[in-house]
Amino acid sequence: MEVKINLNNLKYRYEVYQLFNVYYPMKEIQFVDLEEANFICYIDEKNLRFKYEDYCEEESLGEDIKNSLRRFLFLCLRNITHDIYPWGILIGIRPSKIALKLLKEGNNEEEVIEIFKDKYLAHEEKSRLCIEVAKAEERIVNKDKNNIAIYIGMAFCPTKCLYCSFTSNPIGVHKKLVMPYLDALTKEIKGISGYVKEKKLNIESVYFGGGTPTAVNDDEFAMIMKEIYDNFIKSSNVKEFTVECGRPDTLTKNKLEIMKECNVDRISINPQSMNDKTLKLIGRTHSSEDIKEKFKLARELGFDNINMDIIIGLPGERHEDVINTKNELIKLRPDSITVHGLALKRGSRMYEEFILKKGIEITSQEEIIEMYNESKHLAEYLGILPYYMYRQKNMVGNMENLGYAKEGKECIYNIQMIEERQTIIALGAAAVSKVVFLDEDRLERFPNLKDLHEYISRIDEMIEGKKKLLDTLY
Repeated sequence: MEVKINLNNLKYRYEVYQLFNVYYPMKEIQFVDLEEANFICYIDEKNLRFKYEDYCEEESLGEDIKNSLRRFLFLCLRNITHDIYPWGILIGIRPSKIALKLLKEGNNEEEVIEIFKDKYLAHEEKSRLCIEVAKAEERIVNKDKNNIAIYIGMAFCPTKCLYCSFTSNPIGVHKKLVMPYLDALTKEIKGISGYVKEKKLNIESVYFGGGTPTAVNDDEFAMIMKEIYDNFIKSSNVKEFTVECGRPDTLTKNKLEIMKECNVDRISINPQSMNDKTLKLIGRTHSSEDIKEKFKLARELGFDNINMDIIIGLPGERHEDVINTKNELIKLRPDSITVHGLALKRGSRMYEEFILKKGIEITSQEEIIEMYNESKHLAEYLGILPYYMYRQKNMVGNMENLGYAKEGKECIYNIQMIEERQTIIALGAAAVSKVVFLDEDRLERFPNLKDLHEYISRIDEMIEGKKKLLDTLY
């Protein structure tokens, strides 16, 4: 279906686009002249009018013009499509912040739920989720400017997953750049370590992600892990050291033992799905049995804080496939799970190859909600609670990404990253540092270069640039 909108006042183009994008994901949305339009939206000083084929609606414009417009359009499009979107008109990436603000203003939980319902048309279950996450985040979120997090990014993956839009380079194609990259990363680690010690900053958490940190061979992994340990872990009071093992096909007993030696206390072994046909389709070169094998090996070696990621809405998956993933994870009993909604990103192969060229079918809204309910049942069965949440554009079902964990095993880094109340110094190609000025309630970003050759050749420039920005705070 073509979405061609005639809007008389383009001042509200953004708000109108947002709401149509919820109900017509992955459709090209155009603003056109009246004679070309199949949707007509008219706004004047007092009234809102909407027309689509035989459907017409009119309403008085409220004092809060933008939210009044959003609510009006949301209800009109719901009546036309009959699709249910439980977040209502909430578009922002951190809805729990709204709940926390309302609670701090003196509203009780029931009043917050009513505000979410009346102002944002959000369902009660989402309001209560926001309240629960807000309380969990508030217990952990940073309040001291001298507390920082360190992020280290590995720029390589064994293969690039179908849905991925991150900077990750298939290691087979870029083998010659692995050692030069690790040398540059080592230089950045040492440079930033010296700065952190000079300024007497307290490292609260270290997160080694990517890409896939374990994509390199055992010796290369041992080399970079030793640098991270010596520079950031050995003589500091780090509360949490996470390594994203990610792909089980890259994880060996030797690498797990190296992590143990370097005081890694949290790892992620991420299946995304426990269905082999899905794993093959999305470009992951491992099976569900590989996931089980590596998970059990990690347990045998003493890892007692293991996270597993799953994705809701993967191409070709139905409700019964998510039930199978749920049942397999129940058997493994991870300490935390992170439930991601599939984000249909334009930089991914899935968008380019499947959405545009092959017309892959997007899972229905009704089934997406059923799938999310299965992930909720999984968390309940495992006895883990929601502790952090964020939302993205173009997520199937317009839902959320949600982290669940056993009490005391919440990922500190995840909360600080989402809340943006702690300075995060990020190392590696495409890594983005965030310098947080708590007193001014603002942050400044410093992105490292994405291109591997540029990152390697200009590493000194990036180290100095980061230090210069950090000097404005410290």
